[in-house]
Amino acid sequence: MRIIFLDLDTLRPDHLGCYGYFRNTSPNIDSIAREGVRFTRYYCSDAPCLPSRSALSSGMFGIHNGAVGHGGTAADQFIEGEERDFRARFASTNLFQLFRRAGMYTASISTFAERHTSYWYYGGFNEIHNVGSGGGERADQVSPIAIDWIKKNGKKDNWFLHINMWDAHTTYRTPAEFGNPFEGDDFFEHTWMTQEIIDRQRKEASPHGVREIGMYNNTPLPNYPRQPMEVRDMNDYRRLVDGYDCGVAFMDMHIGYILDALREEGIYDDVSFIISADHGENIGELNSYSEHSTADDITCRIPMIIKWQGGMSGTTDDTLRYNIDLCPTVADLLGVQKAKNWDGESYAPAIKDGTPCPREYLVLSQMAHVCQRSVVFGDWLYMRTYHDGYHNFPREMLYNLGSDPHEEHNVAAEHPEICDKAAHMLLDWFDDCMMNSPQPTDPMQTVLREGGPYHTRGNLGLYCSFLEKTERADEAERLRARHPNEK
Repeated sequence: MRIIFLDLDTLRPDHLGCYGYFRNTSPNIDSIAREGVRFTRYYCSDAPCLPSRSALSSGMFGIHNGAVGHGGTAADQFIEGEERDFRARFASTNLFQLFRRAGMYTASISTFAERHTSYWYYGGFNEIHNVGSGGGERADQVSPIAIDWIKKNGKKDNWFLHINMWDAHTTYRTPAEFGNPFEGDDFFEHTWMTQEIIDRQRKEASPHGVREIGMYNNTPLPNYPRQPMEVRDMNDYRRLVDGYDCGVAFMDMHIGYILDALREEGIYDDVSFIISADHGENIGELNSYSEHSTADDITCRIPMIIKWQGGMSGTTDDTLRYNIDLCPTVADLLGVQKAKNWDGESYAPAIKDGTPCPREYLVLSQMAHVCQRSVVFGDWLYMRTYHDGYHNFPREMLYNLGSDPHEEHNVAAEHPEICDKAAHMLLDWFDDCMMNSPQPTDPMQTVLREGGPYHTRGNLGLYCSFLEKTERADEAERLRARHPNEK
């Protein structure tokens, strides 16, 4: 068996043609989707980058594996402790080890582990290629390595190749010679954004917001002309979206080169594909631009496309799923034993014969930029904030994703009964997790005790000064009152 996992950082599904996007950003990804199963309500349990891949590879919620942030104690997985054997449990239960247990040779082309010094992510790989750019690389640095590997190894049997690309991740870095294939299209007829929304957002405090895409500044980046650092009007907004979409299209073009290499080797039809992302990208939702800093639908919803040999072709699954579900799913598909400590649930039947495997609700977490836990069920997204990350978010937010997919209208006050239902789901999830946890502490409490989300620590004064310089002194005053013990 031959399997390729396209791990495409920061890829939001609604900017892919196969998920209904009006622009032709992804013809090669779309071609694989037509031959496999496309999951439409698929989420990372923990966001953003490091927590998401920790959950994916461990098959466990962040509350169980411990890695929920980008710095501090909670940026590392829990230590197994006195029960650790000669090899830690993770050595046999992580996602990539499953392919080796099935008798496959495993290789990875990725800089993620070095970017976050999270070397557990290399667990299970026989062979590792790191171009050394820490996530700043482009697809034209990755695809030649993948193509060379395929030419040398493709005709062998029983291999798994993991390919990690970063072109959709800020800072948008598509080379100038690629041009802009979307220039002059009917963008303004399709976008949800308006000048009225931009004008309102420009009055708000919001790191990575409309006036400070650099998080606490709007300093231009001359080496990245596709990346605006402030949005003043709809033309700026279009330039920002074009920058993101060009990154997706450039990445997809290089995926096409990889597919061509498979065809040249005569093995394309024998390859199974998994295509997914670690998280999405907010492009104005919740006044977050070029960032993935909340536990909302836009940050946490990710694509999942699986083309499996002998599996379903050209089908769609609309049930709620987590990225942590991939571990038990792969175990079922490969016929290897499942780990007892996984939180994920298999959806292999949806791939094999189209049998749905629904979850009633999902809990989404974010601890790197804010401290939030959210619940997705039906059309609803309920968000509960424990640290606002200097956004002045209220404690409770509620959005109807069916009628409000870009989260413009917080209807928590209008639907207290829905908030109560979601809060009960969240409490049940938390109680179940803690009662079944080998650790006595919720890692979110560790984040809060150590001074809050990593990206806020020590930055309150800096940000309030910027707010005051940009005619938002009232917002700075609110933040100082809300965070009296922070600097």
